[in-house]
Amino acid sequence: MTDPNAAAAPDPSRVIPTRPLGTTGERVSLLGVGGAHLGKPDEAVAIRMVHEAIDAGATFMDNAWEYNDGESEIRMGKALGQGGYRDRAFVMTKDCAHDRRADHALRLLEESLRRLQTDHLDLWQIHEVVWDDDPEKIFAPGGSAEAMLKAKEQGKVRFIGFTGHKHPDLHRQMLSHGFPWDTAQMPINPLDPHYLSFLKDIVPLCQEQGIAVLAMKSLAGGHLLKRGTGVEPAEALRFAMSQPVATVISGMDSPEILRANLATARDFVPMSNAEQADLLARTAPAAPGGPFETFKSTRDFDGTEGRKAHHYPLQGAAD
Repeated sequence: MTDPNAAAAPDPSRVIPTRPLGTTGERVSLLGVGGAHLGKPDEAVAIRMVHEAIDAGATFMDNAWEYNDGESEIRMGKALGQGGYRDRAFVMTKDCAHDRRADHALRLLEESLRRLQTDHLDLWQIHEVVWDDDPEKIFAPGGSAEAMLKAKEQGKVRFIGFTGHKHPDLHRQMLSHGFPWDTAQMPINPLDPHYLSFLKDIVPLCQEQGIAVLAMKSLAGGHLLKRGTGVEPAEALRFAMSQPVATVISGMDSPEILRANLATARDFVPMSNAEQADLLARTAPAAPGGPFETFKSTRDFDGTEGRKAHHYPLQGAAD
């Protein structure tokens, strides 16, 4: 009997494209594997999904210790620890010390390295810059920015960056210090250009500074598929891939979704201007005020650790 979770043999004539990671000299896969969703299937299935993704050329691995209380890192670490998969992957996880203290961040980095079964990260990013006081705390003496530089100097991380999904102004503040960021992660989807747009306001700043853009939330946290826009998952993913981004990180909680996204990446052809204009016209009615980009317009997507640090009610989910 055929195992429904078994990986199909990759077609060597159809490969996942790669793109430059800003000005680092590194190249990364156009499709990235989101770590948060690896906590949803059984552990064995999650491990097979990581292997299948890497075998297919989707080698960019996203994670954060906040995801499923460390379980996502543990599962990814088990997958990377088998059969030389770590050497074939570009591994990213995030600094989830939401007090934004360097000493705390460096301690948590050691824990992440143990869970991921590696002695270094390819990329370490400050997680969820979504609170108004985050930039000030990050760049204060003894703040997270110091941890980023120290970890890089020690060889524990190769590249450094930050993430956020709330307001472009927070990204703009993070980019205003002349700090040597390698990457910045942000939402890119067909709703974004209509409201608090990262694509319009932040992507050009990153391009000017040689900072790689990592796209996330290509389906607007799933809302894009529920609001009558008629946008299909592959269409939204292709839109995000058509922007000046290094990779599009996608949350995939089943082998079927993984394979669908792998096919979109393998067959990727950039959207024409006319195709993008048509897509944005279809999404425009759903966009005003951000009701379907709730990670921007509400606190629903803001993670537990950030809520604790800001004495905010404990609900919601990390991005």
